[in-house]
Amino acid sequence: MAFYLCAIGLSSLRGFCYHFYMTNSTKTAPELNLRDFRPQPQLVTRVTPIRQPRFPVIDAHNHLGESFGGGWDKRPLSQLLDILDEAHIQQFVDLDGGWGEAILHRRLDKFKTAVPDRFRIFGGINWDAWPQHGHRFGDWAARRLRQQAARGAEGLKIWKPLGLHVRDHLGQLVTVDDPRLDPLWATAGELCLPVMIHVADPAAFFEPVDNTNERWEELHTHPDWQFPSPPFPSFNSIMAGLANLVARHPQTTFIGAHVGCYAENLAWVGQLLDQCPNFYVDISARLGELGRQPYTARRFFLRYADRILFGTDAPANTDVYRRYYRFLETDDEYFSYGLGKIPTQGRWRIYGLYLPDNVLEKVYRRNAQQILN
Repeated sequence: MAFYLCAIGLSSLRGFCYHFYMTNSTKTAPELNLRDFRPQPQLVTRVTPIRQPRFPVIDAHNHLGESFGGGWDKRPLSQLLDILDEAHIQQFVDLDGGWGEAILHRRLDKFKTAVPDRFRIFGGINWDAWPQHGHRFGDWAARRLRQQAARGAEGLKIWKPLGLHVRDHLGQLVTVDDPRLDPLWATAGELCLPVMIHVADPAAFFEPVDNTNERWEELHTHPDWQFPSPPFPSFNSIMAGLANLVARHPQTTFIGAHVGCYAENLAWVGQLLDQCPNFYVDISARLGELGRQPYTARRFFLRYADRILFGTDAPANTDVYRRYYRFLETDDEYFSYGLGKIPTQGRWRIYGLYLPDNVLEKVYRRNAQQILN
């Protein structure tokens, strides 16, 4: 009987506590809009400031134009050089060279002519010219690349519209591995010009923009970055096209931008690296992805130390560079991968990789030197 009464008492007490909590929590916890949510971590963790990298650095993925790089094409060169000196950036790769007309010439004249050992300028492809050249577009693009190289371009940048927006003279979508472009890739290999290529990526941009999408805030800020299938091809089909392209042109060096265009799946990227010795990746703009999988990412860096290039894809800024150095060199835990109050890619934090010196030196500069020189 005593046990029965005790059980009744405990059950009643639990019910009272639950009712009290639910009643009072509704009074003290009003609804909060996500845009106003600013959680302050209470973790006490080490902060390791890295003011300069352990080795000089080549930023192999960046921009000098107004749209992506802070508009350095219209600002004093001396100011940019001061930033690069302070951040110990030995060389800076500009991917905004365009397709050989006025933009490329201006870039080369302002930066390459002034400081030839400091800058590398990549050219590009004018996809809008496909209707004019029809089925011979690949040959025309190859000739244009030769002209860019003769003018001083040191690489080719392929932007994300390939596989998503580029259409041929018949209005058909051009796939990443379209064989009509083979003359272009073969010419890049012949001229020893690396091809920096960005397709698809990130994966969340191809998912429904609902309460399960981890990039919900980013996509609502940039609705034009959404690529639902249909009408767009699926993410996996575009990535399969990239793998086919790289495998079909073993004499051409391809650099997969943003960790091979698939930072969310390092196993997939690693498999392509294993299969294709002509494939490299850069780490630009993907600290948010790499830093939230520190164990997998560290193993990836150690295994593919000879195939990874440093890059930021951000306007030249010492604070940005130092965030990358902290990520690569320290074992700091749970810190922001961005400089703003709200992370740009998702509401999570990152962990440092604490890479050994032999890996750091390759990532910082040795790998890029091998490709660019």
